[in-house]
Amino acid sequence: MLFKSIFIAAALVPAVFGCPQHQNAKRSKLRGRQTTPPTEPGANSTQNDWAYEASFNWGRFNYNGSIAGNFYNWGYGPAFTVAHDGDWTTHPSFSYDNKTAYLKGWHIHAPADHSVGGDRSKAELHLVHVDAEGHETAVLAIRLDPGNFDSAFFSQLPEMIGFNSMNVFEPVSLDLTQALQAVQFFNEFWTYQGSLTSPPCREGIRWFVARQILFTGVEQMQDVLGASTYSARAEQEVWQHRINE
Repeated sequence: MLFKSIFIAAALVPAVFGCPQHQNAKRSKLRGRQTTPPTEPGANSTQNDWAYEASFNWGRFNYNGSIAGNFYNWGYGPAFTVAHDGDWTTHPSFSYDNKTAYLKGWHIHAPADHSVGGDRSKAELHLVHVDAEGHETAVLAIRLDPGNFDSAFFSQLPEMIGFNSMNVFEPVSLDLTQALQAVQFFNEFWTYQGSLTSPPCREGIRWFVARQILFTGVEQMQDVLGASTYSARAEQEVWQHRINE
């Protein structure tokens, strides 16, 4: 039977390797990860090893149209914060387990925080979501690697802002469905209960890691890595992470 393990970065690391707070929404440092070992689809794997878009209460995305916000660098890589008018329920959203999570922003880690079967992608895109009160509740993670063609998602981004220019913010409108389409709207994914990594290190963050990889053009990946500095964490073994529950 063919197995691949997915490893998630440890939480017990300096807060400097956290994630952005996405708090520059003029009209996030999210923190953490833990680990998981699912079975790769195909071969002799069973349906229980994977969650699917057709699963109960999963996969209702409401990401229609262009989304306004600020493009910037969180000090470790490209990032984007959705323009916020005080009502989180007006933001793009997705549903799971009879819950709705609203997009706060996205940011990139390089290299990827998750590794699958011992393979770690060049970078990883995290779409950070909150509940209706603005508390972080879920993260959609998409691994990034260079491919043969340019990515439609990355083609729409402004010129990359360097990691030494954290005070530069560029207003922009983005079509985030381009990223979701590239990974088939998370039709196959790993999911687990994780946490944030810098204080207050709140538990109960739901992670969804797409099986598919978002491929970029070679120059696009070079631009991403050129604007990034190392922000991944050490791998951690699985322990009480309620994988695919």
